[in-house]
Amino acid sequence: MSEDDAVAGPTDDGQLVQVEGFLVRLDLAYEPDGHLWVAPPVGPTGNVRIGLDPLGVETTGTVAHLVVGSVGTRVRRGEPLGSLEAEKFVGPLVAPLTGVIRAVNPALATPRRVVEDPYGTWVAEVLPEAWEEESVQLVRGADRLPAWFADEVRRFRLEGVLAQ
Repeated sequence: MSEDDAVAGPTDDGQLVQVEGFLVRLDLAYEPDGHLWVAPPVGPTGNVRIGLDPLGVETTGTVAHLVVGSVGTRVRRGEPLGSLEAEKFVGPLVAPLTGVIRAVNPALATPRRVVEDPYGTWVAEVLPEAWEEESVQLVRGADRLPAWFADEVRRFRLEGVLAQ
């Protein structure tokens, strides 16, 4: 895996929209509780790439340490995929779907990359076991994403997690 591949996002042509001061990629699916993005399966491997969305990055603060399970580890939706230590959050990184970890981004050795480029620095590639069933629990689609993301920003501001 090249250095460019480690940093490259799920696609280079993803449509971005500005929502409440954040860029949102409309071609991705989002885990509503953990604020992770999921690039739908493409290509011969069927793997999905997973990363932290900009709101998730903003609300956790400066990332100090990010660890993901090792290649070959089976993860279950709603259970830890890894762990995150940051300025405002220390705890599990929760898997947005069930599957087997096929790759961990070597760029995570420099965790600030996730903060600098949340869409460009994926965390793990997972071969999903039940994409069709579990993906319905993710937020996706240009018709739903902007409103959902705006609601999340407003919620975090009301909770005092984000500055006004």
